[in-house]
Amino acid sequence: MSDLVAGSIEEAAQLLSSGEVSAVELAESTLDRVDRLDPEIGAFVTRCDPDQVVAEAAASDARRRSGDVLGPLDGIPIGHKDNVATAGLRTTASSLVLEDWIPDHDAAVVTRLRAAGTVLVGKLKNYEFAHSAIDSQHFGRTHNPLDFDRVTGGSSSGSAAALAAGMCLGATGTDTGGSIRIPASFCGVVGLKPTFGLVGRSGVLPSSWSLDHVGPLSRTAGDAALLLSGMVGHDPDDPGSAIGNR
Repeated sequence: MSDLVAGSIEEAAQLLSSGEVSAVELAESTLDRVDRLDPEIGAFVTRCDPDQVVAEAAASDARRRSGDVLGPLDGIPIGHKDNVATAGLRTTASSLVLEDWIPDHDAAVVTRLRAAGTVLVGKLKNYEFAHSAIDSQHFGRTHNPLDFDRVTGGSSSGSAAALAAGMCLGATGTDTGGSIRIPASFCGVVGLKPTFGLVGRSGVLPSSWSLDHVGPLSRTAGDAALLLSGMVGHDPDDPGSAIGNR
């Protein structure tokens, strides 16, 4: 069961749809891999309470039994880059300045992916304030799962490493000058920088309002498309949001 989360979202969604695997089993597989692998890899800054992870997965299973599935992302375990605000869950941007900050609201992208039924496993490291592609992580270095002697690239280092190690099935990243694409290429996963304005940025700590993008990281191009479909939408609190109310 520990290998369930080492595949793709598309594969996991098919297993969930057929009833071969439950969302709880998928969540427990994810938690098991994080327990075993992250002490060495160091992709996570903050992990969600395991009971909460399982409870979110159980809610997904209940929706599936009642025929109220929210879509292909329902029950899929993901992580969020740690410059993306999560209500009630520490968000540090991998900086000691925000070491104890617990937001009272979700970023727009978090709200959308919650509404799609994703199950949050935890917050993933990034280079401090997402301002560099050079390793500058105050909460410990994130190792490249493909080769511990190599860097992950940045700034979405934890997102790429967690995916490469099979510790989640999808993740968010941010990209101002390569921060999704660089770590994705270094860790052998897929990273997509969407068209400007396609994905809302409110609740994401800014680097440059005219250059910042929020996008998905995944193992396959198909998975990136699924994640992006759950992220896209008008964000009234983002002045750069290009999608009107529909």
